[in-house]
Amino acid sequence: MSPVRRGDTFPIHNRIGVLRAERRMTRAQLAELIDVNPQTVGALERGDHYPSLDLAFRICAVFDLPVEAVFSREPFTPLSAELYRKDLRPRGGKTDV
Repeated sequence: MSPVRRGDTFPIHNRIGVLRAERRMTRAQLAELIDVNPQTVGALERGDHYPSLDLAFRICAVFDLPVEAVFSREPFTPLSAELYRKDLRPRGGKTDV
């Protein structure tokens, strides 16, 4: 299976490297689980190649996460920012519009 590169028009961002690191998994280990070579995992992590739909599903199955938690058209914010960001809206529930 050959990964596909789409360029700047339709980028696909991913959290493969972060998810792999937090599970203390090497590229070789992930590659074996998803039936690709370790160089493919590296290319996917760097965004040099995009996965086929089948490969994306296999990656998500390894991490036991839905596709939208691993892949996105928009850049991911750091997980720490998502978990610990302060609500910048004024208290009382009203905002200036």
